[in-house]
Amino acid sequence: MQIQNAILLPPTALALLTGLVFTKLYRDRIAEMRARRIHPQQVATARQMHETMQNVAASDHFRNLFEVPVLFYALCGFLAITQLTTVLLLACAWGYVVLRTAHTYVHLTSNVVIRRFQLFFASSIVLYVMWVLFALRLLTA
Repeated sequence: MQIQNAILLPPTALALLTGLVFTKLYRDRIAEMRARRIHPQQVATARQMHETMQNVAASDHFRNLFEVPVLFYALCGFLAITQLTTVLLLACAWGYVVLRTAHTYVHLTSNVVIRRFQLFFASSIVLYVMWVLFALRLLTA
C-alpha cells in the first residue's frame, strides 16, 4: 500500500473505535432504561437524558470522540488529497489512534481522571504536531 493511501487507515481505525463506543452506549442505555423502567419519553431531550441516566460514561465518551478528533479526520483527508504524507506523519497518525484508544479504555473502565487527562493531552500534542508538520510541508511544497 502506498503511503498516500495508508494515511486513510488511522482515521478508519478511529471511526471503528467510535462505532464500538456507540455500541457500548446503546447497550448501556437500553440496559439502564430497562432495569430502571425508564420510559423513552422521559429522556426525549439531552437535558432529560442527563438528569435521568446514571451510567453516562459511554455517552460522555461518544460525544468526546466528535470534538478534537474532527481535526484528525480533516488533517488525514488533507494529507491524502495533497499527497504530502510522510512516514513521520503516518507514524504520528497511528500514535494518535493508539493514544485515543487508550483514552477510551481508561474512560470506559477505571475512569481515573488524571490518567484520562494525560492521554487526552498527549494525543492532542501529537495531533497539533501533525498539523505543524503538515503546514510546513504545505508551505514548502
